Amino acid sequence: MLEILVLYYSRNGSTTALARRIARGVGSVSGAQARLRTVPPVAPTTQRTDPLVPEDGAIYARPEDLRECAGLILGSPTRFGNMAAPLKYFLDSTSALWLDGSLVGKPAAVFTSTTTQHGGQESTLLSMMLPLFHHGMLLAGLPYTEAALGATSRGGTPYGASHVSGGVAAGQLATEEAVLCEALGRRVAELAIRLNR
Repeated sequence: MLEILVLYYSRNGSTTALARRIARGVGSVSGAQARLRTVPPVAPTTQRTDPLVPEDGAIYARPEDLRECAGLILGSPTRFGNMAAPLKYFLDSTSALWLDGSLVGKPAAVFTSTTTQHGGQESTLLSMMLPLFHHGMLLAGLPYTEAALGATSRGGTPYGASHVSGGVAAGQLATEEAVLCEALGRRVAELAIRLNR
């Protein structure tokens, strides 16, 4: 069974909702399963020790989760058109994986959530792609053959799954957003299976 790592940071629950729908898409592919992991928040001081397991939700990621995965789907809320600091902080700690090429040739994708329609979704998705390119990963987006991509009036881009959270309850995805999340999970899982034949 190939494991696809769905690694994300979420503050208010919207990115968590995306991650769970993406994991559902991964799980719909025979021979693949999702491993949900999150990253801890960063503190205003430079050193902080968090428990290894948060009080609720997915457990914190370790470098081994990246090393062991057959594919990676990375998610973050938008922070001024960029990924959130906790996810960037975690990615900055992956130099050893870069040095030994642990992620080279593995499929990857990205997802995000914003409060507003023009809150920087696409630039955030692109910001998450940059370290994945440096790791030698094979990036996948959402093709326009996904009908929901042309029908969505909230989130969803060819760069990856997304959600506009403003005006709705935390974690309440629009139908098209949920469909695109599952499509992204399936796409990466199917690519991982093809690459591991």
